[in-house]
Amino acid sequence: MKSKSRLNTLKKSALPLQSKTVRILYNDCLSEMQIKRNIPIYSTAFLKSPVIAGLFRPCIYLPIHLISDFNATDMRYMLLHELQHYKHKDALAGFFMNLFGVLYWFNPLVWFALKEMRNDREIACDTSVLELLKTSDYEDYGNTLINFAEKISLTPFPFSAGISGNMKQMRRRIINISSYEKPSVYRKFKGFTAFGVIAVILFGLTPMLSTHASDQNHYHWNISPEKISTIDLSAYFNEYEGSFVLYDLNNDTWSIGDLDHATLRTAPNSTYKIYDALFGLEEGIITANDSFMAWNGTDYPFETWNADQDLYSAMQSSVNWYFQEIDEQLGASVIKNYIKKIGYGNESINSNLSAYWMQSSLKISPVEQVELLTDLYNNRFHFMPENINAIKDSIRLFSSESRSFYGKTGTGRVNGQDINGWFIGYVETADNTYFFAANIQSAENATGSKASEISFSILSDMGIWKQ
Repeated sequence: MKSKSRLNTLKKSALPLQSKTVRILYNDCLSEMQIKRNIPIYSTAFLKSPVIAGLFRPCIYLPIHLISDFNATDMRYMLLHELQHYKHKDALAGFFMNLFGVLYWFNPLVWFALKEMRNDREIACDTSVLELLKTSDYEDYGNTLINFAEKISLTPFPFSAGISGNMKQMRRRIINISSYEKPSVYRKFKGFTAFGVIAVILFGLTPMLSTHASDQNHYHWNISPEKISTIDLSAYFNEYEGSFVLYDLNNDTWSIGDLDHATLRTAPNSTYKIYDALFGLEEGIITANDSFMAWNGTDYPFETWNADQDLYSAMQSSVNWYFQEIDEQLGASVIKNYIKKIGYGNESINSNLSAYWMQSSLKISPVEQVELLTDLYNNRFHFMPENINAIKDSIRLFSSESRSFYGKTGTGRVNGQDINGWFIGYVETADNTYFFAANIQSAENATGSKASEISFSILSDMGIWKQ
């Protein structure tokens, strides 16, 4: 939207080219390149370097300062360069490059490839201009780029093309110009062959890139279908999208409402605090016997947060600052190592240690939540037993002679709306343990407390929990 606004401003500020001398030179360039289409040319004070913009109605825009400082040789080279962009259909190529950049925003290799393609596009235009010139003119063309290097900037719009570029790009272009030789038939054949091979490889990889994006969004569950029973729980969810996952430890069986959502990864929000606290215990930041942290006096939105905390109170009231302090002392590298050790969701930690688990980079599915809870319960992580027990105690919600209930809620908020609600935990009975995870999603009112209400209703109707 910003680029579109800037382009509209450019169009409004532009005036048809008035300089008769430049217009004659422009017409000569059109004839030299055998371009019969009428491509309008404008002058503007909005730009520092010439550009050609427009997919269906291309127009060339010249900065006023280049016209006022008119140099016939320099102007001819720049006009030839812009017209080469038109002749090579670079507007259409730019459209597809921007489209691929949007579709594969998550892949840094694609962004690098697109950057290199844009650089190579400028070098290709330079080369095409050199083919029109005499050998003795190559140096003059290179000098034009050098003389204007400090005046021109990066192309200001993603859907335009120009002579501009940063200094690193300019260096590559000057090297290309200085070493340029008119290609032989053999070199042209090699170039077309290389282009064809690369095109085939890129088109072949496109489905793989799309599949990779899908792979990151869903958990690929390696389990025998015989162990899973799907159940219709839509009556409990009403207006919410989501799922409920239940694992019966003794029978090693799963009951799942909405399998697709059960494997869909989303931000864990405060359910992650279970493991965050565990990492803090393992590193000695807090201990089972001394988990006290003093309140720093900051006024938080919840009254229970505005007080000194220990592990139990911080977990029960889901006090963000307590766990953010643990993260701060752990550091990014230690957190990443622990996340990888336990295999937490997509294992993605961004640089923001205060919010990576809150509607950010870290994501996990309900099925993975249950698998991790089972591993925690059985201490398959091989952590200190007293630390595991401290975590279990901190999430115990109810306890009676016959059974105990453990759980942790989580709520994801974006732009003031609660859009992602979690409730995960397990129920211990005299002869079995049941692990569960509920996730609900909606445009509003999707909270951890609502997910807990749904979970209690389902578990009660299944006969697993009754207070």
